[in-house]
Amino acid sequence: MLKDNFHRTIDYMRISVTDRCNLRCVYCVPSGGLKPLEHREILQYEEIVRILRIAVNTGVRKVRITGGEPLVRKNIAYLIRMIKRIEGIDELSMTTNGILLEKYAEELADAGLDRVNISLDSLKPERYREITRCGDIDAVLRGIDASEKAGLMPVKINMVPIRGLNDEEIAEFAKITLKSPYQVRFIEFMPFGKEDMWNKEHFISSEEIKSIVEQIGDLIPAKMRKSGPARYFRFDGAAGVVGFISPISNHFCKECNRLRLTADGKLRPCLFSETEIDLKPALRNNSSDTEIERLIELSIAVKPKSHSVKIENLLSPADCSAMNTVRNTHKRPMSQIGG
Repeated sequence: MLKDNFHRTIDYMRISVTDRCNLRCVYCVPSGGLKPLEHREILQYEEIVRILRIAVNTGVRKVRITGGEPLVRKNIAYLIRMIKRIEGIDELSMTTNGILLEKYAEELADAGLDRVNISLDSLKPERYREITRCGDIDAVLRGIDASEKAGLMPVKINMVPIRGLNDEEIAEFAKITLKSPYQVRFIEFMPFGKEDMWNKEHFISSEEIKSIVEQIGDLIPAKMRKSGPARYFRFDGAAGVVGFISPISNHFCKECNRLRLTADGKLRPCLFSETEIDLKPALRNNSSDTEIERLIELSIAVKPKSHSVKIENLLSPADCSAMNTVRNTHKRPMSQIGG
């Protein structure tokens, strides 16, 4: 397995298969919408599989399929099936908004998908529609149930608390774990795109979120197989666990083990960096596997020690100046990067 220049083992690749989505969440898609990538710009399934077969040689063992919304891309189960056949891939998961899971959960499980992460930011129908600008929460809840029945476990539910929008529901999300064997994870609101709504009034740190959850009862550290940046806890006797992910207030960069492949074929060594290594020209100009492997190794070599978004900068008296820097730096909205 390859290590980067800071002795981190890079064994995880998140792969966006589309920038399109059937929702338009306020923290992901600018208010004016986005022009989708043209079909010819998107990597073909066979190109994704080739990248992964080569990436296994560098040490990649875990894969997450993302979007946009991955289930809006036709025949996604075909890709899952092909990835599952690659020798060396130990874990294959997907991040989805859950709208189409009721329809596809069983097919995905049969194709070899191990588990799903479901993005859900409100349990109230009207508020869910407000956040997603169109979504039906009942479809998501049916999708969660279908995922559990199909064996896509553990089901992980990701919530992004935003002050003044859905923060009053933090406790209700945590209570889900009392009776259901799910992992409910609270993720700090991150600044992306030119027109996002991020500012200090909306941001809630993981420590504040945790203090709200602790009003329900004492949290006990949960022993979990380490597979990501979340810190996990459980209530005494609870069926599930709660997790806290703090990319802004408490960087976990020193443990970062991942690369991100965008839908248009660019490898991003860091979520918060605009540095990208374009694999598509090599793929479509019949370059050798050796050349593509060199480019993957290059993306590992240029992976930064840490990202530059620091809470002390964003929340300082010079907050406006810092926010201009953030908006100018992170040109791609989250939907074009892959969650």
